[in-house]
Amino acid sequence: MIAPVFVDTNVFVYARDPRDPVKRARASEWLDLLWREQRGRTSAQVLSEYYSVVTRKSTMGVPAEIAWEYVRALMAWNPQQIDSALLARAYVIEGRHRINWWDCLIVAAAQAQGCALLLTEDLQDKAEYGGVTVRNPFLLAVAEEGGAYSVSHRLTSRHRGRGRPRRNPKVATAS
Repeated sequence: MIAPVFVDTNVFVYARDPRDPVKRARASEWLDLLWREQRGRTSAQVLSEYYSVVTRKSTMGVPAEIAWEYVRALMAWNPQQIDSALLARAYVIEGRHRINWWDCLIVAAAQAQGCALLLTEDLQDKAEYGGVTVRNPFLLAVAEEGGAYSVSHRLTSRHRGRGRPRRNPKVATAS
């Protein structure tokens, strides 16, 4: 199955971070695949977070010009903008799944872009949110991607199913 893949901030950051060569290699492998197949998706929120993280001297200290060039290149992925529809979708996700607001915006952006897979280490690996499966890119090899869409662990809903209530045949009706 070939489907769009949403990439969260930490994947972009690790791809540039020399402090963890194992994660850097895996993140780069994912990004290379998504660039090559033109299936990468992200959001304006993610690009903003990436720029902020890599340009801080205390973390990576990437010069602003270099960080901005990478952000400009990622504009080719047509990043999801934060608008009123995305905010409303994130609000529903927050109420249903009780996850962090910023993660709700990420999930909402992935849903809005029709992504089957969300690469992040910030959410539970193999969790499913409205058709988007979360996978930790450092636990899932690029070669295993095809199997990543089958969800083995579904979050259970706390909401009652919809539809007409079942009739209880043992209850006598008044005539």
